[in-house]
Amino acid sequence: MTDIILSAFPMLLKGLGTTLLLSIAAIIGSTLTGLLAAILRTSQLPVAKQIALIYTELFRGTPVLITLMFIYFGVAYFGYEINLLAAGILGLSIYTGAYIAEIFRAGIEAVPKGQWEVSWILGLSKRQTFFSVILPQTRGIVLPPLVGQYLSLIKDTSIISMIGMSELMHQGQAIVDRIGQPVVIYSLVALFYFIICFPFSYWVQHHQTRSQLS
Repeated sequence: MTDIILSAFPMLLKGLGTTLLLSIAAIIGSTLTGLLAAILRTSQLPVAKQIALIYTELFRGTPVLITLMFIYFGVAYFGYEINLLAAGILGLSIYTGAYIAEIFRAGIEAVPKGQWEVSWILGLSKRQTFFSVILPQTRGIVLPPLVGQYLSLIKDTSIISMIGMSELMHQGQAIVDRIGQPVVIYSLVALFYFIICFPFSYWVQHHQTRSQLS
């Protein structure tokens, strides 16, 4: 058993590195995408609001695998090339961004409207009001659900093995195909995911407990 674990570790660590890179890049991409969509959803521009609404509803209503397949194979269909890492980052960013957009939207709308009025009285522009007054106040509101969505994103990286990317799950499958022992190998894969996700999960629970007590 020890020999199996030791022989599997190098490949799993390589897959873990890819998963972490993919997760970090997709977290940044999805956060920016979601924030932009939330700004459009809460704007006074009817066309922008409609575009953002279509985006959020479309990707929240379809599986992440469809998004990944469409990006990876769809780009090739139109005569262009995209590598697996770029396809994974782009797919996860677009898909998760739709959920993050709703988190940000709810946080923005939770800020009392009086904050806007006071800011305008003080002579701040709409842009200054949003970025200097409204957005900072949404941070405490959106942070717990935002981290929860990041956890889902990290676990969704395992689906990218379906398009052939050698992340953690794909490396685990390769090891199982070569030496067998699926229970041992997939337990190690699950342990790696747990090591990544547990600190975030613990932080969310701790933050919610403190919020309830305060």
